[in-house]
Amino acid sequence: MSVRIDITGLRPERITVVPSPLAELGMALHALSEPGHHPGLQGWATGVTARLDSHLADRMCEADFLWRTTFSDLFMPFAGVLGRSTLPGATLADDLDLLDRLSDEQFVDAALEFTCALPYSTGGVSALDDAEVRRRALDLAAARGPQQLRFSERLLADPPRIRDWLRQFARDCDEAFFAEAWSRLRHQLAADARHKTDLLRHKGLAEALAAVSPAVTLDEGAARITVDKLGDGRSATADGGLLLVPTSLGWPHLMVLHRYGWQPVLHYPVGSPELASPPSVEQLTMRMTALSHPVRMRICRYLARSAYTTGELAQVHGMTAPEISRHLSVLKKAQLVTTRRRGRYVLHQLDVTVVARLGSDFLEGILR
Repeated sequence: MSVRIDITGLRPERITVVPSPLAELGMALHALSEPGHHPGLQGWATGVTARLDSHLADRMCEADFLWRTTFSDLFMPFAGVLGRSTLPGATLADDLDLLDRLSDEQFVDAALEFTCALPYSTGGVSALDDAEVRRRALDLAAARGPQQLRFSERLLADPPRIRDWLRQFARDCDEAFFAEAWSRLRHQLAADARHKTDLLRHKGLAEALAAVSPAVTLDEGAARITVDKLGDGRSATADGGLLLVPTSLGWPHLMVLHRYGWQPVLHYPVGSPELASPPSVEQLTMRMTALSHPVRMRICRYLARSAYTTGELAQVHGMTAPEISRHLSVLKKAQLVTTRRRGRYVLHQLDVTVVARLGSDFLEGILR
């Protein structure tokens, strides 16, 4: 399983390594919402959360599906600008201006990615234009609670209003905590970008990609970049470029923007925290046995990002609900998955703090 980027015809000058303030804000919001994914940032997250204004904290929860369960492509709008060659802005305000250059269809489709209602690597009909796609998006939003449903309804009814909401929210986050963090992080990111750019110029793309992550490889003969992930996807640079965007807050997430029609982006972490302490032998034996099945590993990839119903997992994996239930039963017996009821929906989610004790290699594999 992997994400593949076809780079046929890509010229070296169209490969750019550059930080993005808006992308880093997205990672900051994710780390604040899911501190279990980022043990090395828990001190920072605790400090920021403790001094957050209650009104801003409430708004942070209002649309947290954009950064908690997945990293929305809205945080990398430069990739969606017509021409597929736009670079991130130098400031957060510049990046937010690029967000305004996305069409309403692009904005809504990227915001609704969490519903899995739309194809990602191939073209599809927008929820703004198709009643059935719209209905499915709202049904899946309802499964995740009334708050997500209300936000999705507002998004579909009035995209410009939500654009304004998101822009003001980003500005308020910048004032509350991000400007201070960015003033520290941008130097590290700029240094990494210079280093990767030097590798590109003097040693070539293969060396630069190897420095990004061992999970990223180049097949020069096939003109293809392969990112080893527990997921399938494909993209192509076509007549556009390729962006490498470093993040100081992103480990263990190695993300690939491969949305249809958008410029491909590798969003990679700079540095990593210390390894977690190992579990007891008894726990390790029981839990690794539970995870020994490839289907259960793929289920964990989904449950690490968000809560899913049995029916949704069955649809995603092309299996029956009873088959999925048997795999979930093994994971729950090993105390790797938690279950909660929301109305008529029963939602399952990976206990990231428990999985973290299995070792950073496994956790990194399912989260990147």
